[in-house]
Amino acid sequence: MLLRLVAAGVRQQTAYPLAALAGLVANVTFGFLKVAVLLATVEAAGGELNGYDAGTMSAYIWISQGLLGSVNLFGRTEIAERIKSGDVVVDFLRPLDVHAAAVATDVGRSLWALLPRGVPSVVIGAVVVGMAVPTSVAGFLLGAVSMVLGIVVSCTTVYLVAATGFWLVETRGVQILYMVVSGFLAGLFVPIGLFPTPLFAVASATPFPSMMMYPVDVLSGRVAGWDAVGLVAAQAGWLVVTAALGQQMTRRGRHKLEVQGG
Repeated sequence: MLLRLVAAGVRQQTAYPLAALAGLVANVTFGFLKVAVLLATVEAAGGELNGYDAGTMSAYIWISQGLLGSVNLFGRTEIAERIKSGDVVVDFLRPLDVHAAAVATDVGRSLWALLPRGVPSVVIGAVVVGMAVPTSVAGFLLGAVSMVLGIVVSCTTVYLVAATGFWLVETRGVQILYMVVSGFLAGLFVPIGLFPTPLFAVASATPFPSMMMYPVDVLSGRVAGWDAVGLVAAQAGWLVVTAALGQQMTRRGRHKLEVQGG
């Protein structure tokens, strides 16, 4: 059943090809802007900056841009609107787990975005600028696993933002806060490896690097071997934590609705 919901999410996104094209143009445009700034920073630092050389920095830029359409760092999701409008009551009457169904549908939408936006962005960056890649097939496979885990963790985490609507009703403030914090701590603007040590520790204590920074590090080959396995294990751990919290918030939110509805 969950696989069908993932497929349904994919079908929903295929209905908007022009939106996907616009997203690709935006990804590539901002990718070149980041290349100009960050590669100049690496060069000014003598060719290496906190473990990033030109190849790994370029990989960070293009892979993160490629993931931007698939990793939800904006806090918006359909289930938030259904909670606000009250339509979620109908969802609770269906023979489906509301939390799992919402996450599965979002995962389908996010996976589809890799085809028209993610992969072309990375290919353009690799051809025009060049980038570092894993040195083994196992590295690519582990990178693919890390990428999928990052997408799923973003979906389970953004569901938590939506679930606050059971108590707040209007979640736009929470969404804006999430957008600001998640983008910064996930490594969207600069790699978290460039953060000061205290801020790096704060970022590592959140699920946000698991959404983007860890997949980028594994897919670029910057982190390899058992260190890469450790990052993937951390992603799996955050998936368990965020999924468990989502289940708990859904149960309590349903109870609140039932009490209010008599």
